[in-house]
Amino acid sequence: MTDDIAAAAHTSDIPFSPDGYVGDPAVRADWDNRYADRQRLWSGRPNGALVAEVAGLTPGRVLDVGCGEGADAVWLARTGWEVTALDVSGVALERAAGHARDAGVTVNWVHAALTEAATAPASFDLVSAQYPALLRTPDAAAERALLGAVAPGGVLLLVHHAGMETQQAHDNGFDPADYVWPSMVAALLDDDWVVEVDEQRPRVAPDGGAGAHHTDDLVLRARRLRGGR
Repeated sequence: MTDDIAAAAHTSDIPFSPDGYVGDPAVRADWDNRYADRQRLWSGRPNGALVAEVAGLTPGRVLDVGCGEGADAVWLARTGWEVTALDVSGVALERAAGHARDAGVTVNWVHAALTEAATAPASFDLVSAQYPALLRTPDAAAERALLGAVAPGGVLLLVHHAGMETQQAHDNGFDPADYVWPSMVAALLDDDWVVEVDEQRPRVAPDGGAGAHHTDDLVLRARRLRGGR
């Protein structure tokens, strides 16, 4: 973990400086450029799978991984969760912070990659990763970071676009084999976990925004029974 992570954590009224970023600068620059190219990249509404799966959970501490422009984070805060939301893009976090101010909610924003963010281990009642762009590594660092953030009794909710995992590399350079998919996280679950949902289902898609053309979700919801050995 990086010692200067405190420089990357912000309340919703503090601007985000690239100097405070913790992670790969090239990844940050790529996502900053994607967001800067459009006034709004996503729909501005919370993801349908998140809304469905969180219903019935008692609000507690939640980590929103790859929070983007903040729709999920703001919705979670409105429904009583104590939200920590992280993203690699400072452009996205600036927008997210503005949405939180407009909604009158407090979110702890972290400008960092998941694997570099010095959040306390096993400290979140819910870890939500909605369509995350997590790069694969030989040591499964991103998968283990997702699992490691969940407190005993807490839930990991990982949602992704169905069908992408088996696609071939695209002409634009995107190769699905470079990224983490729900099956890879599920493969790491041991008897400290119980799988509550592992299925493909029709997507409840917000109107507009990138990714709106995807019609089906992969949904993995797993509960941590106890701490790892």
